[in-house]
Amino acid sequence: MSAPAPQQTFQHSHAAHCESGVIGSLLRHHGANASEPMVFGLSAALAFAYLPFIKVGGLPLVSYRMPPRAIIKGIRQAFAIRFRFETFRSVEAGQARLDDLLAQGTIVGLQTSVFWLPYFPQDMRFHFNAHNLLVYGKEGDEYLISDPIGDVPVRCATADLNRARFAKGALAPKGLLYYPDNTPRAQADWPAVQRALKKTCRGMLAPFPLVGVRGMRLLAGRFAKLDAQHSNTGHFIGNVIRMQEEIGTGGGGFRFLYAAFLQEAAQFAPAEKRTALENMAERMLAIGDDWRAFALAAARMLRGRDAMNPQHMADLLRAQADREEAFFRDLRKLAA
Repeated sequence: MSAPAPQQTFQHSHAAHCESGVIGSLLRHHGANASEPMVFGLSAALAFAYLPFIKVGGLPLVSYRMPPRAIIKGIRQAFAIRFRFETFRSVEAGQARLDDLLAQGTIVGLQTSVFWLPYFPQDMRFHFNAHNLLVYGKEGDEYLISDPIGDVPVRCATADLNRARFAKGALAPKGLLYYPDNTPRAQADWPAVQRALKKTCRGMLAPFPLVGVRGMRLLAGRFAKLDAQHSNTGHFIGNVIRMQEEIGTGGGGFRFLYAAFLQEAAQFAPAEKRTALENMAERMLAIGDDWRAFALAAARMLRGRDAMNPQHMADLLRAQADREEAFFRDLRKLAA
């Protein structure tokens, strides 16, 4: 009896974030014990950056995680996994290669544009070209898709998926597809966890004004200079909150994901560090709650329920920077 086809054995998983969800599904499909929080944490994806020289819709970029593909690349050492990445000059070449890989039984990751995926509700579509999903089969003119933001697998017509794969603009995917080139290690270990903890701490405590806790303080200073009466103030604050809560998992959501990673990482830690790691996970959960409170305060101002008060937003953000600085200094000692 022949082995079941990949579309029969592949298990769709709902995830908090597209890139960590896709990589977690791929690793588990190939036999690794890799939850989404473990993938996110081991790839050292948690971050903060305020980049006023990069504009999104004419407003500065604020990011709460590492750039696209950082998770895919960052997880390789922990699971001894190699990925093949391929881009294409033409839609025809990209479609032919995807179809060939699927015919070989390969589960394929894709980088796409959210805007052109028809299964997204109309009000959730925006021009973001770094959305990751998995394709695990094709039936007729439809691809079988496991999109980690969805509860169930979906189907997508060939023309629509091609349009999403070859969208133009910032972070244009150029038909990017990727897939494992070897069998991953069954699970991570404490040295991998230590490396990831130290890398995340370095980023969050970096001596550069645009990133980590210093980036938070720089953004807080920008908030403090805003004129509460100026029409652009609401746009600026709204953009920060949109990037926190609507793009990817958001500032709070990423912190919750990292807290779950710390809880799981405790099982790999030496006995004397396990309780401390579990306590750090609780602290990170509280930090995630604080980010959500920050977003709520902004939302109340933007909806007119509270008076516009940029200084209050600056104070909240500075307090958040203080909490995260203390947290990552303690985590750095624990990872030593």
